[in-house]
Amino acid sequence: MLWFLISVAALIGGYFIYGAFIEKVFGINEKRKTPAHTKTDGVDFVPMSTKKVYLVQLLNIAGVGPIFGPIMGALYGPAAMLWILIGCIFAGAVHDYFSGMLSIRNGGASVPTITGRYLGKGAKHFMNIFAIVLLLLVGVVFVSAPAGMITTLINEKTGFSVSMSTMVMVIFAYYVIATVVPVDKVIGRLYPFFGALLIFMSVGLITAVAVSSDYTVMGNFSVSDMFSNLNPNDMPLWPALFITIACGAISGFHATQSPLMARCMENEKNGRFVFYGAMIGEGVIALIWCAIALSFFGSLDGLSNAIQNGGPGNVVYSSSFGLLGVFGGVLAFLGVVILPITSGDTAFRSSRLILAEYFNMEQKSLQKRLLMALPLFVIGAVLTQVDFGIIWRYFGFANQVTAVMMLWTASAYLLRHNKLHWVTTVPAFFMTSVCATFILNNEALGFGIPMSVSTALGVVFAIAVTSYVIKSSKGKGDIALDDESEDKSASLTKTA
Repeated sequence: MLWFLISVAALIGGYFIYGAFIEKVFGINEKRKTPAHTKTDGVDFVPMSTKKVYLVQLLNIAGVGPIFGPIMGALYGPAAMLWILIGCIFAGAVHDYFSGMLSIRNGGASVPTITGRYLGKGAKHFMNIFAIVLLLLVGVVFVSAPAGMITTLINEKTGFSVSMSTMVMVIFAYYVIATVVPVDKVIGRLYPFFGALLIFMSVGLITAVAVSSDYTVMGNFSVSDMFSNLNPNDMPLWPALFITIACGAISGFHATQSPLMARCMENEKNGRFVFYGAMIGEGVIALIWCAIALSFFGSLDGLSNAIQNGGPGNVVYSSSFGLLGVFGGVLAFLGVVILPITSGDTAFRSSRLILAEYFNMEQKSLQKRLLMALPLFVIGAVLTQVDFGIIWRYFGFANQVTAVMMLWTASAYLLRHNKLHWVTTVPAFFMTSVCATFILNNEALGFGIPMSVSTALGVVFAIAVTSYVIKSSKGKGDIALDDESEDKSASLTKTA
């Protein structure tokens, strides 16, 4: 329990200390008007209160990733919690902060547009394709996962019988509505309530573990285990752990979500709380589920058996009802089910906006919103027929590559403005090495090259990318009006 509490305290401390440092490096301007005010359209650009924006951001980014990922990562032992802690503070929260704040500084632009501005047109075209693919994979994952979980809950706890396909259609119908209606009509109204349920679920479960005499939070592990690979299935820790646990540590999916709230945030001073803070909140959720996975089943072998007999969804189901009983278990389980649904709808919403930016099509009219959204749902419906395990594998890799691209975009921005770029360059270098090594070594998705060779090539590739970004960006200046000159222009206009 002590290691868990120290980890949570460190995350909170990271928000106040390192988060404040990142905010200073970026350099906020409280007097600068945000896109929520300069581009208000009543659909996507809608000013909302800071608390509401925070809760929506948290639910947007917290799909099944900070639950399923840490559960799978827990098979490696307490090292999973160490990665969540370090990754969240120094990589994930930094990534989310810059993805949101750069969107604000670029008029609420989506991640491909931002990437194109600072890394060039080639990067923009790559990110347009990659972001749409990632978001479609997310949408499919976040249809299949909650549909399966709701089906299990209804069939086993109510006496009624419902099919998986029926639940898929119900969730898809909700996604269509949430994707095209104004952001404050469904998402802005329901998500704060869902956020409260999420917090109740997370705190309730870990409290139940702590007070129960049947369980000891991580009681069977020593300090040395935090730096060891304890996976009972002999899976290598490097680089798989850093792909398996994405949400909760660092996730490229968040870069597609932050612009949604960048369009609703009222002042730049709220950025640290909304973007960096929401990621810290997701890190706490990831720690809770990792700790539950390490505690509820008594051993890593027990956890492995639970996953083999029903996947991470079975771990959620068993622990929710085992720790909180029927009533509390239903609430906790629904709290988990809500997470992928509240990320799936915004995944499709982000896809719509990215396509709209690409085709330069306004989204104020419902007809044009449907024109962008419906083809995405048709493709998503087709992809739901593909095996969930295959979709999840591709999602994990695509997710981390997107994170890499966003971090390098942030580094290019900082270099152009002569600011401390190492805060994003170091995590970008690390995650580039991870992704390159993974795809070179993995036999199912990549090339099956031996690990030692893959690692060496991955590091060399990361060095090459680092050199390129620094050389092509340093001292170059921003492409359009930079932040400071834009503020000066506005000031001069007022004076005139």
